[in-house]
Amino acid sequence: MRPEHLWSDLYKWAYKLLPATPSSLLGDCFALAAEVRELDMRASPYDLATHGYEPVAIETPAGRAEYARAQAGFADRAAPLRTRLLDLCERLAPGGSGKPHS
Repeated sequence: MRPEHLWSDLYKWAYKLLPATPSSLLGDCFALAAEVRELDMRASPYDLATHGYEPVAIETPAGRAEYARAQAGFADRAAPLRTRLLDLCERLAPGGSGKPHS
């Protein structure tokens, strides 16, 4: 599975846990998923420049480096969202400890 799918899954699970999911968590997961999808489309063979999305030329070393930097940034941003989502699941689980993950 590609990493962007993992980050989009944060939104998928936050949404599936509605109405228990706090709106701030849902919104943060959605924002990350949308940015990941934008990068994915910019790195695709589609030319979206006329729509305001500059391409990421992943066929070049500079483009691959740009893509890798963005992916690393998404991973950093996803970590606390994943923790918040796990905390929510723990609170909702029958017999869950209710203790936050660290």
